[in-house]
Amino acid sequence: MSSEALHSAQLDALYRTHHGWLRGWLRQRLNNSADAADLAQDTFVRVLLARTAGSLKEPRHYLATVARGLVIDLYRRRSLEQTYLEVLASQPERYEPSAEVRAEIIDSLLAIDRLLDGLGTRSRAIFLAVQLDGLSYEKAAVRVGVSVTTVRKHLAKALLHCLLLEAA
Repeated sequence: MSSEALHSAQLDALYRTHHGWLRGWLRQRLNNSADAADLAQDTFVRVLLARTAGSLKEPRHYLATVARGLVIDLYRRRSLEQTYLEVLASQPERYEPSAEVRAEIIDSLLAIDRLLDGLGTRSRAIFLAVQLDGLSYEKAAVRVGVSVTTVRKHLAKALLHCLLLEAA
């Protein structure tokens, strides 16, 4: 049996054995059958892409870990989308973007959120103050309550972090 056929058979066995359990596990946490079904499928897609089906010692633990990350991503996306829609609702109607543009904006906001997720609280606050709010280093230092040198250090750290993640 070729390695591709073996991998396919292992994934099929994993899916048949654990898909129903995973969907139920997700349904309990999400209180939504449709989201549970979607995330169960997405979990198995991740397993397929990672090609780990044959090497799992504790498949349910692994599947639950992957699914838990997908649940977090789902809630993060919905929260970000809700915040964006609230801001959008407060704008005059003439600024209403199309549904396609809104989707692109939300995807961009999620990408930025992922980039900034690994930063510490102070580095993130400094980065946002300088890059998003357009504050000078001096004004950012006053806002965050640190020295200008500390602002420079944290901003350099944040920019390097973002560059390394983008390159990966």
